[in-house]
Amino acid sequence: MSNRNQFLCVVATALVLVTGGIEARADELIEHSGPVAANDPIIETVGNKRVIAFFQRENGRCDVSAVVFEKTDADTGKTAAARVRVSLRPHEIVYIDSPDNQTLRLQCGSNATTLEVPETWRHPA
Repeated sequence: MSNRNQFLCVVATALVLVTGGIEARADELIEHSGPVAANDPIIETVGNKRVIAFFQRENGRCDVSAVVFEKTDADTGKTAAARVRVSLRPHEIVYIDSPDNQTLRLQCGSNATTLEVPETWRHPA
């Protein structure tokens, strides 16, 4: 499967998880901070944005793809999104900032085998 097709498959699966399926209420947003294995999604909220991120292990690095999007407008059903790609060495962190000064951190794990939101930055339970 090409990287583009794999990316689209992961994003489509993650969007189903984010929305919680047909029965979900609009105020029920799923969060998943990881750690996750390659091609499994991290799903988070940062400020007024939603983020779906996953990685592929390549040459001992985490090649991270993240889609940052507005929470869907309940009236119009429209969503604006942007894709971010970055390659991280093990233990490196990428920072995704929202316009309202909030930050999501994604960290590449040991030997580039996992991706997660570091424990110190997770949302309170």
